[in-house]
Amino acid sequence: MVMAGGGFRFGIYLGMYAAARQAGCPPDLLLASCGGSIAATIIHQLPDDAARRAWLTSRAMYRFWCELRSAQHAGMVGTLLGAARRKLSPARAPVIPDLFRDYLFEIPPALPFPAVTGTPEVDVAIIGGRLLFGPGDVGQPRGQRKLFAETVFCGPRAAALLAGMDSPLSDPRWGEHAVADTLQTDSSVPLTEAARLSIADMVYFRCQHYAGHDYIGGVLDLFPIEIARRLAGHVAIEYKEAFDQAFAIPAWRAVLGLDGNERLRYANSHPADVRIDASDVSRVLARQQMQKQLDWRRNRIRLVMPRDYATFVQHMNDQWQYGYERAMEAYHRPPGALPAFRRSSRHTEPPRRA
Repeated sequence: MVMAGGGFRFGIYLGMYAAARQAGCPPDLLLASCGGSIAATIIHQLPDDAARRAWLTSRAMYRFWCELRSAQHAGMVGTLLGAARRKLSPARAPVIPDLFRDYLFEIPPALPFPAVTGTPEVDVAIIGGRLLFGPGDVGQPRGQRKLFAETVFCGPRAAALLAGMDSPLSDPRWGEHAVADTLQTDSSVPLTEAARLSIADMVYFRCQHYAGHDYIGGVLDLFPIEIARRLAGHVAIEYKEAFDQAFAIPAWRAVLGLDGNERLRYANSHPADVRIDASDVSRVLARQQMQKQLDWRRNRIRLVMPRDYATFVQHMNDQWQYGYERAMEAYHRPPGALPAFRRSSRHTEPPRRA
């Protein structure tokens, strides 16, 4: 099962996994990126769906989100001007980006993960990207230099299956981007650390350091359908909504040299055994996540938590229920049938049959 992204709505993946188990199709591997890596780690660490759902709504999780803060150096006016410059520039990663100082929010030093209970029932592989440059390179023209090495943090079995595979982004269809052709695997990074590295999306968070290297998050390959196919004979993955053209797509282009929606269209049209339609998640769960707020007086973009713990619990339960219901629809759909896609203004075209 691919848990691709999710952001602050990562609770949907715990519901999807619970539905897969109830439908008699429990995944033996979770391939996760960004927010999905938090859900995958919780699933790996805890023994059953009730315990996982309880942790999702725990006070430890609530405290973690409450501790997210705006970076002191990240003024709102400068941030909006930077976003405008990215929007107006058609260049693909023209300069080496400052992923060390150009970010909005601080990640607390430790993510709120429970200790492993019992023998995990599922393996986890997590997507990240190792930086191939340092702070001294920032601002230099990139030319054709590759800036990131796609990395899969996984166990020895998954690493053996991926041995010799090129990065999915090495295909010429993706143009002259900043991601190296070679796919790397790393079995030495603890799962909880890999999840921390994977959530380090550009613009939002600083690149994260571990064992002598710096890493960008799983946004580098947010829809790893080719890797999933390499790892498994049966793949469940979402059908996702499009990225917004004002902020997300320019950030992809400026940092990675990629068109996020082009990559998304490809992933949405790629054959999958189970296709979970989550294309309306931002409409149905519009309030059930952390909100961003412009604070003009303090010149900050703030993250706003639910007003109290009880509201947080309800929001997390809403996320879980959404993922569960959408996945149950998918697992009860006849083999080969396509979902009746939920249209929205940010929707991409439905996938074509292979």
